[in-house]
Amino acid sequence: MRFLCFASPPYCQNFLRWSQRICIAMLLTTCLLSIVARAQDKPNFIVIFTDDQGYNDLGCFGSKNIKTPNIDQMASEGRKYTSFYVPCSVCSPSRAALLTGCYPKRVGMHKHVLFPQSDYGLNPNEHTIADQLKSTGYATACVGKWHLGHHPETLPRANGFDSYFGIPYSNDMNHPDNKRKTKEPSDSLWLNQETAITGWNTPLIRNEEIVELPVDQRTITRRYTDEAISFVKSNKDKPFFLYLPHSMPHIPLYVPDDAYDADPANAYKCVIEHIDAEVGRLVQTVRDLGLSDNTYIIYTSDNGPWLRFKNHGGCADPLREGKSTTFEGGQRVPCVMWAPGRIPAGTSTDAFTSTMDLLPTIAAITKSTLPETKIDGRDISATFTSDKTTRDELIYYSPQGFLQGIRQGDWKYLEMTPRRRRNKPKPKTTIYLFNLAEDIGEQTNLLDANPEIAAKLKGRMIEADKEISENARPVWRKNSANNKALNSPETSR
Repeated sequence: MRFLCFASPPYCQNFLRWSQRICIAMLLTTCLLSIVARAQDKPNFIVIFTDDQGYNDLGCFGSKNIKTPNIDQMASEGRKYTSFYVPCSVCSPSRAALLTGCYPKRVGMHKHVLFPQSDYGLNPNEHTIADQLKSTGYATACVGKWHLGHHPETLPRANGFDSYFGIPYSNDMNHPDNKRKTKEPSDSLWLNQETAITGWNTPLIRNEEIVELPVDQRTITRRYTDEAISFVKSNKDKPFFLYLPHSMPHIPLYVPDDAYDADPANAYKCVIEHIDAEVGRLVQTVRDLGLSDNTYIIYTSDNGPWLRFKNHGGCADPLREGKSTTFEGGQRVPCVMWAPGRIPAGTSTDAFTSTMDLLPTIAAITKSTLPETKIDGRDISATFTSDKTTRDELIYYSPQGFLQGIRQGDWKYLEMTPRRRRNKPKPKTTIYLFNLAEDIGEQTNLLDANPEIAAKLKGRMIEADKEISENARPVWRKNSANNKALNSPETSR
């Protein structure tokens, strides 16, 4: 850079030095602002997805018995979502919906859960959150329970993730064909923690290979967290997406020795408090690395609690029922969103939202374009600071994929028909109509007083299901050309 100067030489030299310093400072400032802008456009995302955790199973959601100081702190520094839904009340359909932003029926994953003998899984042609972020330069990792297909063609690395470490299906399922059965979880199993190894033949895999068989379930929550922390540290200098679906508190319940309480009445409490401690470790890592102001952490559950297991299951109060039902306790789940400086601290919203909304919301935050493929999620980023939401309805399907209901605004319509037993007459269908603003516990059936509302909701429910069914996409299915089995280790535990 040159300047014309008519002053005496000493003054001219000083002026030149001063001008050069100004230019350098301006260039550095421009570079810094550019870096900050890029970071703001590409924040990190961590989704923590527990298994079978009830609406009431966090201190910040009203639990009087379970202590969750770390997740409660996230809520005090972030935002609670009190009308947050999963589109199905069992594992596999719920997970498919979160990752694809679609009703499970739209992606063919609506017919209950996958088992070790299942011959299908999530189609790798589906567009997932991991696909969306990986395409824009993010590092991606799945650590935990997958349950969208255990065949190599359907595991996380076929669905947008750079790496995978975890259990491929539920922790009460056995490799290779689920034939080895163990008694249902009981107090005796909790008292004998060795059954974490002797009672189940559940595999732990890395990428596509079994690395531990059976997995020691006492330490799995902590090892997931170790893996998650390692991933965050390795990718602290670039944007990352971590999907952390914990295997627990799905039964059977186990914890490491330092978190164990021998009283079976405290089994579920122990597991949730252990998860909370591990969440605290992960969040503290984000803080220590200076990533707090550029990271979103979302904590929620895949469905409501498995109530029939009593002290081995959770609580959905004040909601009705739990897992495997389309009542609120089955599909309305606790949710905390944490992003200091982006989401206001200590706030709560009753905005109507769903796990399906995460994909389009993340796309909006990162200013990235979604493919034209039809999805059912909505951008809910406006709910970070207000109660306004773009979601106006939710269609309810049973765990077997049967259409059962719809929520629009505060109104919820359900048609429930019990399973027909052999040699028995067809059971009667019960129809419900609830106003959730007045009756979150679904105790008062308003059907007789509001037939017009019920008829309107039924019509829309059928219309929406028809569109989803007509535009449903196929799952991946095993055939002779791509029938690959996981490689077991030479020696098992």
